Amino acid sequence: MLKRESDIGEVADGDAFAWSSGPRTDAALRDVVTRDEVQLEREAEERRERRARALEALAPTTGEVHPVQPKSAAMILFENVTKVYPGDVTGIRDLNLQIDKGEWVFLVGPSGSGKSTFVKLLLREIEATRGNVIVGGRNLAKIRRSKIPQLRRNIGCVFQDFKLLPNRTVTENVAYALEVQGQRREVIERKVPEIIALVGLADKVDKYPHELSGGQQQRVSIARAFVNHPPLLICDEPTGNLDPETSIGIMQLLYRIQRTGTTVVMATHDREMVDKMRRRVIALEDGRLVRDDRRGGYAEVTA
Repeated sequence: MLKRESDIGEVADGDAFAWSSGPRTDAALRDVVTRDEVQLEREAEERRERRARALEALAPTTGEVHPVQPKSAAMILFENVTKVYPGDVTGIRDLNLQIDKGEWVFLVGPSGSGKSTFVKLLLREIEATRGNVIVGGRNLAKIRRSKIPQLRRNIGCVFQDFKLLPNRTVTENVAYALEVQGQRREVIERKVPEIIALVGLADKVDKYPHELSGGQQQRVSIARAFVNHPPLLICDEPTGNLDPETSIGIMQLLYRIQRTGTTVVMATHDREMVDKMRRRVIALEDGRLVRDDRRGGYAEVTA
């Protein structure tokens, strides 16, 4: 049985979804919808402004802009590097580049520009066809295959899709990074709670990945990457699967890590993030370095 208006009670002004027994004009309905749309747009604009302010707060001051350093200060050094894949497909073309210890660098460019090749070369997943790739003072071409795992222990990686172990808790996921290195149990039990607290998940230690939000899962991923305090952190679209507001928290966390002296190299398509933070920008197109700005933006990239 339908309830009478007197049974329902007073309809709140502006409630577009409340029913009454009396007629409601089309004009009144349009007015309600318009007001709702205006309110939603106002809230969206406020969120955009908060995000912009938060990103701008992560930009370096004039005194913090990283000056050009001698090669001895390099964390990453590419010397005349070219990578040609089978089928004569070129991933990187004659790249000369230096990234110093403690720098924050955005790596930008359209799909197929060479960003993935750049990251794989750093991890020694592939070898350069020509030239030298030097990471932490070590020429990767001269590292024996048996020593590659040791190299990677000094490089933390954060990915867009988190890559967490679904059947392990937050604590177990982070601890795994130390277990595969053969760390002693007492070291693991000391380091893991510290890093989980750093990323703001001290109350989630026993949760599984499916019980966490996307932002929380990425925080676990960052904790796992940084638990060994590597001097280099590579972030491949770390906010790509996150909403704009959640991504701010991730960027603030990465900023705190970089401030400890860790070099951060971040591949991203987030135009606003790059433009607002005004960090060093390295742009690749067709495997070539087309731009290297100390306080750059995304504007010239054709995504």
